[in-house]
Amino acid sequence: MSALVEIVGVTKRFGAFTAVKDVSMEVAEGQVVCIIGPSGSGKSTLLRCINHLEAPDHGFVRVADDIIGYRVAGEKLYEVSDRELARQRSRIGMVFQQFNLFPHMTALQNVTEGPVLVQGKDPAQARTEAMAILERVGLGNRSAHYPAQLSGGQQQRVAIARALALRPSLVLFDEPTSSLDPELVGEVLQVMRELAMTGLTMIVVTHEIGFAREVADKIVFMDGGRIVETGTAQQVLMTPTEGRTKAFLAAVRE
Repeated sequence: MSALVEIVGVTKRFGAFTAVKDVSMEVAEGQVVCIIGPSGSGKSTLLRCINHLEAPDHGFVRVADDIIGYRVAGEKLYEVSDRELARQRSRIGMVFQQFNLFPHMTALQNVTEGPVLVQGKDPAQARTEAMAILERVGLGNRSAHYPAQLSGGQQQRVAIARALALRPSLVLFDEPTSSLDPELVGEVLQVMRELAMTGLTMIVVTHEIGFAREVADKIVFMDGGRIVETGTAQQVLMTPTEGRTKAFLAAVRE
C-alpha cells in the first residue's frame, strides 16, 4: 500500500502553547488509523492541520499529490489561494464533533450542497447520488427532514453522508460520537465500521477504545502534542510498551 497521507514535522502553536510538536506519520491508502489520547493531547489540532483548518507553524501535510494549503516553487512553500485550497479540500471529507448541518436545509439538501457548489455537479445527478448515500447510512426515509427533526445520531449520520458526497479519497473524523447521548453512539459507529470495510481511508480521533480495537489498522497514541506510541491495535491497546500509554489505557478501563 502506498502512502496516501504524509505528515512531515507538523508543529502548531497557539500563542505560547504548543498544541502539536513535530509530528510525523504516514497513512497508507485504504488504512483506518485511530488517534487516541487524553484531552488536550493535540489529537484534534493535528486532524485540523491535515485539511488546513489550522495552518501548521512548521512542517506540512501531503495528501495524494497535494501539499495541503501550499504550492511548491523551488525549495519553498507558498500559500495557495482560497479557491485552490477549496479544490484540495474537496478530496478530504471531515466529520466534526458538532454536526455543523445547515439548519434551514433538509438532510437531502445538506448532502447535495457540496457536490453542486464545490464540484459543479448537475443538481439532479447530485440529488440522485445523495439519496443513495443517505440510504447507505440508513436515512433514506429521513431525506426530507430538517436537522431539528432528527436525533443527534441521525444528524451525525447526515454529516457523514455529506462528507461522502464529495467522493473523497480521505475522511477525517474528529470524535464523531462525543456529542451524542450514549444510546445513540452505536448507530454512528456501525456506519463507520461499514465504511472501514469498504477500503475508505479514514483517520479517526476517538475515545471509543473498543471501536478502535475493532476497526483500526493502526493506533496512534498522543500525549502532550507528540506521538508517544504507534502500532497495530494488538500492539498498542493490548501490549503497550510506553508507560504513558499503559497509564492512559488503565485509566480508561477503570
